[in-house]
Amino acid sequence: MRPLLVTVLALLLGIAGCGRDPSASSAPPASSAQPTSAKADGEGKLCAHGVLEVVCPKCHPKLAAVFQAKGDWCAEHGFPESFCPICHPTRGGRPAADVSGKSAPEADAPADGTKVRFKTKETTRLAGIRTVKAEERNNAGGVVVMARIAYDATRLAHLNARAAGVVRAMKVDIGSQVKKKDPLAVIESAEVGADRSKLEAARVRVGIAQKNLDRLTMLQKSGFSSEKDVLAAEQELAAARAERAGLATALSIIGAGGGAGGSYTLTSPIDGVVTQRSATVGKLVGLEEMLFEVVDTSAMWAELDVPEAELAAVAAGQSVTLDVDGLAGRTFRGKITYLSPQIDLATRTVRARVPLENADGALRGNMFGRARVDVGAERASVTLPDAAVQRAKDVHLVFVKLAEDEYEARRVELGIRVGNLVEIRKGVRPGEDVVTTGSFLLKTETLKESIGAGCCDAD
Repeated sequence: MRPLLVTVLALLLGIAGCGRDPSASSAPPASSAQPTSAKADGEGKLCAHGVLEVVCPKCHPKLAAVFQAKGDWCAEHGFPESFCPICHPTRGGRPAADVSGKSAPEADAPADGTKVRFKTKETTRLAGIRTVKAEERNNAGGVVVMARIAYDATRLAHLNARAAGVVRAMKVDIGSQVKKKDPLAVIESAEVGADRSKLEAARVRVGIAQKNLDRLTMLQKSGFSSEKDVLAAEQELAAARAERAGLATALSIIGAGGGAGGSYTLTSPIDGVVTQRSATVGKLVGLEEMLFEVVDTSAMWAELDVPEAELAAVAAGQSVTLDVDGLAGRTFRGKITYLSPQIDLATRTVRARVPLENADGALRGNMFGRARVDVGAERASVTLPDAAVQRAKDVHLVFVKLAEDEYEARRVELGIRVGNLVEIRKGVRPGEDVVTTGSFLLKTETLKESIGAGCCDAD
């Protein structure tokens, strides 16, 4: 049995397979046993009615007559009975067919030049096919990508307690501007108190060892002390000094080099602004918990998401112009300093980094914008709305109007995207009429069991 969506399309368009290539006759038909799960380039999504948008009779009222003529109609709810979201909620509002062209392993992309012919011109009108003319435009020789503003990781400090203890005083709050070595909080620690006591004892030990060595040295000169006694005194002095130096270094790292008791002051290691604070007076803190985040926002990073298809044109060192949402009229410029060696599995993009100056603090973390990467000289190219481009497997397709009742599938090579327009580097000539609304339905027809045919003629 034909997949339902393909049957609906055939009824609507009056299309049937013809001119099949004998070499393709053994190709197995696309499976109709599994429900569709992939989204097809924006048109495979569910609409507000909970039904696959391209076959929803409420979004496309002309389809209602098609389903009614087929005898597949739920009069109570106004949807096709076979996938009515109210009568059959488990079917997810989708026909029992895989029409995405991505998930069926035996499906192949339609050949370049595959033609689809309508039964009548009236059928074309009922199908709701809309076209636009391919335009030749000059682009700025750049790749336009999405960007997010992030903190410069080299100017970011996360501060933990240097020794476990209790917070006794707070010196700053979120939003406070701080300089390097400014106090952030006072923490009382038994460990620090013990180390300070040990340091004081080590200092006393050094003094005694020094006096003992001086005494034995004088006695040796008078013949009343042996060289062995002097060497032992020198060894004791060296050990005392090492203990004192070790304790002094430990307390200095903690920030408790001076003073008495068990308190020490946590200070900022950089100039910046306090952006996070978890410390509160009286809180018992350990070594693992982050108490403060301090950020120097005088410089920020723009993190660009470069699509996999644009990687060949993007490299480190290229200039970037950035427009940020919320900062209309301002443009920021920088150069790519880093391009990630791996592709994000979820988004199929590569992260690029652009350092930006931010002396006035206008740029803030997690702002979004659009970045243009300068990849070469300005050039003329064909552009189309992205709604005209469909994807089957790893092939991008558009459908060119040849006559009122005939359309041709073209395999195209995409270039940069600017807004809702996409550059077509190969496959379409300026002035040709290209299908926008209805291109997904045409792709579906080319992906049914007549794949490999040179055309799909009207009955």
